[in-house]
Amino acid sequence: MEQLAGFFNSNYHLITIVILSVFLGIEVISRVPAVLHTPLMSGANAIHGVVIIGAIIVMGEAKEGDFLSLGLGFLAVLLGTLNVVGGFVVTDRMLEMFGKKKKK
Repeated sequence: MEQLAGFFNSNYHLITIVILSVFLGIEVISRVPAVLHTPLMSGANAIHGVVIIGAIIVMGEAKEGDFLSLGLGFLAVLLGTLNVVGGFVVTDRMLEMFGKKKKK
């Protein structure tokens, strides 16, 4: 318990920033119109490509035989790729909704 209290005492400024960021994020998202939520979230998914780069770096720096790092890195690359592709697919579908209708 003393270690936990020591951690909070030494990092209280970082914890405060995280808590304030959560409240700020909730406030900003609540002011976005409902029509823009899907494009906003799909764009945010596409930005998460940074996760893929970080996972590749983790896998590249893993020591030989460190299967935990390699497995978690592979899982992060796989899920990050799905997130990015899904973001682009949803964005493309949303943009098609605002395009001109094709005549038959």
